[in-house]
Amino acid sequence: MRRRDFITLISGAAVWPLGARAQQRERGRRIGVLLSLRADDPIATDRITAFAQALQLLGWTTGRNLRIDYRWSPGSAAETRKFADELVALTPDVILTAGAAALTQLLQATRSVPIVFTLVADPVGAGLVDSLAHPGGNATGFMALEYNLGGKWLELLKELAPSLKRAAVLRDSTTSAGIGLFSAIQSAAPSVGVEISAINAGDAGELERAIAAFARGANAGLIVTPSGFAAAHRDLIIALAA
Repeated sequence: MRRRDFITLISGAAVWPLGARAQQRERGRRIGVLLSLRADDPIATDRITAFAQALQLLGWTTGRNLRIDYRWSPGSAAETRKFADELVALTPDVILTAGAAALTQLLQATRSVPIVFTLVADPVGAGLVDSLAHPGGNATGFMALEYNLGGKWLELLKELAPSLKRAAVLRDSTTSAGIGLFSAIQSAAPSVGVEISAINAGDAGELERAIAAFARGANAGLIVTPSGFAAAHRDLIIALAA
């Protein structure tokens, strides 16, 4: 091999790793995460830890080729929309979210950034995707449950407490899941002889007053349907129902 060819070869070898590192920087990705929980919530900590570990197994590490921007919104729809707008403004490659309330706000904020959702009970009925087989648009993800489970929950409650005559259903009436599950529970109520009442998600004070008032009567039970509000206030709900 001629000396000039050898030097050219060595020079190329020396330059290649620098080019590869530059390429890695170019391939860095940004993920937005919007969750209806407090940042210090143990459930939130478990979820983001599992998320980061799964990404690392796929070769994506925060600080090397990945950046994750988190927003926490256990509050109102207006607050959730504010954080949705903030994440969209960061132009992430994809946004991860959980629950119909947060997904609704994200879809109002963007129709171009890809969104992956979890824990949405009825994405089709809520108009969030076109169908389960072909979601369409910019959102896809995982359906959490079937509405018919609501009736099964009431039947199970009756089995646990045969003397049960009344049941309150804590729901988020602004989501299709809150409406659909309550309807399924109502449909099952006559067959088990239970009177159903709704407690709509509001704020902590309203929740405390509503459950306390309902609990004054005898032979009562409580069903909590999934929602960001219920997840954020689960400790309070457990304390009130005890």
